[in-house]
Amino acid sequence: MNKEMAMLICLRVPDYPLAVALDGAHIPEDVPLLVADRFDRGHVIALDDRARECGARVGQTVTQAAAAAPNARVAVHDAVRARAVWSDVLDALDAVPPLIDDVREGVAFLDMRGIAGTFADWVAQIHDVLARFDLPIRTGAGPNRFCAYAASWIGNATIIAAGEEAARLAPLPLDVLDLDPNAHERLHLLGVSTLGELARLPHGPFVRRFGRGAAQWHDWARGIDRTPFIPRSHAVTIEASMFGEGSAESEEAVLFAMRVLLSRICGDLERCGKRASALDLEIELENGHHERLEILLAAPTANDRAMLDVVRAKIEGLTFDAPLCGLRLRALRLEEGGEALPLVRNEDIDVQNVAVVLARLEALLGEPVRRARTRAAHPVEERFTYEPFTVPKLREREVYSPLVNTVPQLRLMDVTEIDVTVARGEPSAVNGHAVMECAGPWRIDEGWFAASVTRDEYDVVLDDGSVRRIYRQGNHWYLRGSYD
Repeated sequence: MNKEMAMLICLRVPDYPLAVALDGAHIPEDVPLLVADRFDRGHVIALDDRARECGARVGQTVTQAAAAAPNARVAVHDAVRARAVWSDVLDALDAVPPLIDDVREGVAFLDMRGIAGTFADWVAQIHDVLARFDLPIRTGAGPNRFCAYAASWIGNATIIAAGEEAARLAPLPLDVLDLDPNAHERLHLLGVSTLGELARLPHGPFVRRFGRGAAQWHDWARGIDRTPFIPRSHAVTIEASMFGEGSAESEEAVLFAMRVLLSRICGDLERCGKRASALDLEIELENGHHERLEILLAAPTANDRAMLDVVRAKIEGLTFDAPLCGLRLRALRLEEGGEALPLVRNEDIDVQNVAVVLARLEALLGEPVRRARTRAAHPVEERFTYEPFTVPKLREREVYSPLVNTVPQLRLMDVTEIDVTVARGEPSAVNGHAVMECAGPWRIDEGWFAASVTRDEYDVVLDDGSVRRIYRQGNHWYLRGSYD
């Protein structure tokens, strides 16, 4: 096999929470298994084929699923163990390629460009280094991330070569896209059940009906995936924990233990010359329950007092149904040493107070504090987005730079007909110049009834560095303008 045909390999563990629950467990073959996110009032996040045949489904409450499969055994997902097992898997994969993209627990991509050998050699090496893990591993290869992921659905050690993406993807079910149940049901009502049927839908009307995210679904169904490969970083882990040292029932005892852990964390940060932007707090209760919180800090710091103020605000409104018997605190989003100091203290925002207020609001509301931000888009309804409201972004707003929010201006030109080559449903060359990047189409309707004129507009970046606005009307292509 030509290794250029399989630039990326997808390693997938189907139903990863289920695989972790089955690892080392002795469950009779005729007993269905449900995996829930929590013990009390939990929801099903994974289930085996026997439970599925009984009518249980992912997303149901444990009560609903147990009613459908009355003989099922329920296992609570051990998030800490699952994360540790997946981290060990990624560490073992370092022996295969130099670059690994960790997408989520149970899915990773391996970049095999420049690696000697064949696809069969690589798959054999992957199974060899992961032989000590009792996990149902599946592999697939393709020219981009989605094609490699979909290949692992077609069959183990399957290849989708460049040029055959659409044909190989067409028979696959919509489950490959991992859509939310509402979108899946709407597509089912339209008679769409496979990627091939989805790919045949007109792009513009489909995106307008299902929203901005549908553009990516439509691209994936046609074998197009522009998602960049992000190599997994190898960073130092700084954490401290207390287990088996008694239990805490009062807030004062918890804060005292937290102060001790923060002192250890900050001491390690100082020795490594690092600063943390967030903390990961895991709480274990005597009844076996676990709680996990991610705490954002105002600014990268190694100051235990500053961290304690934010942690106190985050946990002071929480209640637990059993005494605490274990704490683990981990420093996240590490940066190189030093803290940014304002030039004018009197005019600067007290970021520490803002961080405490945000933590208290999130504890009260039970969800992240968000704000709206405008963005460039053709449709009016897509010209704003919601994003987490964080102190660093509040500080960024105070810094003026002439390069911030610079938007290229479209200069309209006399409309001229041009020669456009189309590949995979979008422009690939304009008047002999290769298209490096393409955005669109945007459907434009002008006029009324019989006089209505419809065209699809695209923005393209050509190989000569120019950025053009082109459009298709009927079977003809035209140049509309150029970006300055």
